Amino acid sequence: MSAPTAHHSPTTPAAPGRDACDVTADGAAWLASAETYPRSALAHWRSRPCAPAVLPCGSAFDVISAPVVFGRRMLDRLWEEGPGSGPVAAHRGRVLLFTAPGTAQRLPSLLAWEEWGRAVPSVLCHGTGDAVTVPPPSAGAPGSAAAHLESRWLVAPDTRHPWLPGPEVMLWACVRAARSAASAAVRISIFPGGDQDAKVYDVSRRR
Repeated sequence: MSAPTAHHSPTTPAAPGRDACDVTADGAAWLASAETYPRSALAHWRSRPCAPAVLPCGSAFDVISAPVVFGRRMLDRLWEEGPGSGPVAAHRGRVLLFTAPGTAQRLPSLLAWEEWGRAVPSVLCHGTGDAVTVPPPSAGAPGSAAAHLESRWLVAPDTRHPWLPGPEVMLWACVRAARSAASAAVRISIFPGGDQDAKVYDVSRRR
């Protein structure tokens, strides 16, 4: 399966050097647009900036949830070989990849027809009628509720109109991650594994 074609966001990419885990005001507005009353959601976040939020899927975005190790493999493939990603969060041992609406409905059938589909572990697809818990806009200090829940942004929202990958891009990322995992299982390495939490994604490269 060849790499998906690069896409470009209609907005200006984030400035180099900005922390990829910071949610901007525009990013918070985009998240709030998923709610029936966006202004109320923004007011709630201003009063509790370190509290996670529960947002409905299906209108502004869908969410593909993967186990943390497999999800990080997907994210690595998207940034190293593919078109980049939309916003991505980690929450309670899962990686949440924000995707275009409709992705949650189509991805399961695409995986069912894919040869490597059986090698993709417990990917959950959240679309219309579902809701997900997302990290707070502010990471908070060590020991805060967000830190305790292992809830943080890996690629934080920074625009009102982020580019979101569709089902074909997610299928490609799942297959590439599954192949990478299979290769790692048979590879013998004399080097210790690195700290997976140390990975930083350069949002200035975002499509």
